[in-house]
Amino acid sequence: MLSFRLTIESSYQRMLEQMLRRARQRGNLRQALRIEAIVGLSRCHDVAAVAAVLGLSSQTVTEWVRCFLIYGPEGLAVKTSPGRPPKLTKQQRHELGRLIDAGPAGAGYSGACWRSPMIQDLIHKRFGVFYNVHYISQLLHNLGFSFQKARFVSDHLDEQARREWKTKTWPKILRLAKETGAAILFGDEASFPQWGTLSYTWARRGQQPEVKTAGKRRGYKVLGLIQYGVGRLFYECTQERLNSASYEAFLTKVLEAIAGPIILIQDGAKYHASAAIKPFFAKHAERLTVFQLPTYSPDFNPIEKLWKKIKQKETHLQYFETFEVLTAKVEQALVKFANAREEILSLFGLEAKAA
Repeated sequence: MLSFRLTIESSYQRMLEQMLRRARQRGNLRQALRIEAIVGLSRCHDVAAVAAVLGLSSQTVTEWVRCFLIYGPEGLAVKTSPGRPPKLTKQQRHELGRLIDAGPAGAGYSGACWRSPMIQDLIHKRFGVFYNVHYISQLLHNLGFSFQKARFVSDHLDEQARREWKTKTWPKILRLAKETGAAILFGDEASFPQWGTLSYTWARRGQQPEVKTAGKRRGYKVLGLIQYGVGRLFYECTQERLNSASYEAFLTKVLEAIAGPIILIQDGAKYHASAAIKPFFAKHAERLTVFQLPTYSPDFNPIEKLWKKIKQKETHLQYFETFEVLTAKVEQALVKFANAREEILSLFGLEAKAA
């Protein structure tokens, strides 16, 4: 086995590292691989070890070293092959989609989300096809993927409770509603801060967009309920802190507005199940049946999507000079959605399918 020591001056080492960064930024993975081999040899001077780490043969690494010693950095350049680059076959595209669905960790990468250079590297390593990094987004779009903002999922999720909700509790609610003629209501609350909320927007590179803010630490709170299968929206706005008393007052108005039994589906907010609210539920037990969503499961509550829509369309990237401007904006949005039942019904994704 060929073994030798490759010594490189520190200034030359820094130059190679800069070349490596530029090659990666350009998406030139083949040149980056050659530079990595040279840098690796200068650190551990073992051809076999470098070849094993990079997934190459010792003969390939030795040849790259020869070119480097004769021609210098120019010897590490990769010639562009003539003609169109090879394409992924239909089977390879299907396999790529499966690998992306499985997440970066399953393919040996760190992190929880994919970035274009990672997928470029994955395609090159798995299928021997090299695409320009700028083409990766078009390829993914063609495969049915889109560039999205990730969301956090709590590591306290009780998967068993979630499965039980989908397979047992929700079908039970549907049967009960059918037997009794009860209205099914999904409830939640939201707060709209006067200091504003930020979101993505277009701007010149290196020029971060700015949104004015009054900096006031006040929020406009909204209690809400949406009716499954009907699209009706019930809401109550307040400047005060939400508690069992305000929740009871809101539910009392809803009981007056709906004739007949009600099935209330709520999350685990403390005042939803406090000792103070239990007498109210007991008093109206003949008409009001309460079901708790599994903990940390906002994706099971379609009204969460309503709050998100209102914030995206009405309050993100907005300046509220006074609290009154904020309250007027939120109430205007609520009125609009209250008169758009089809849009409310569109929020019931998984729940509608389960029916």
